[in-house]
Amino acid sequence: MKLIIAAIKPFKLEEVREALTAIGVRGMMVTEVKGFGSQSGHTEIYRGAEYAVNFVPKVKIETVVSDALADQVVETIAKTAKTGKIGDGKIFVLEVAQAMRVRTGDTDDEAL
Repeated sequence: MKLIIAAIKPFKLEEVREALTAIGVRGMMVTEVKGFGSQSGHTEIYRGAEYAVNFVPKVKIETVVSDALADQVVETIAKTAKTGKIGDGKIFVLEVAQAMRVRTGDTDDEAL
């Protein structure tokens, strides 16, 4: 099993969710986060004063999928979330040692 974590632009969330559902992803967790990468934030002008925005709003998607589906999930997120502009986000893939569905006690792939 793989844990896939993606940080994307907030306005791309619904499009990514629909694309992942279409390929068979059955569940995900979504969190509103702030962060920065190579862009290191930006400056904005508010009421005539310039100020630095060090953290950019992002949405973090986390989903655990079978090993067989992981590459397709990464491709789908990358293709759907891409705008071609700086700040499109990052995707991380990690190994998952164990999973359990609390309600039924199902483990590993059956728990997904």
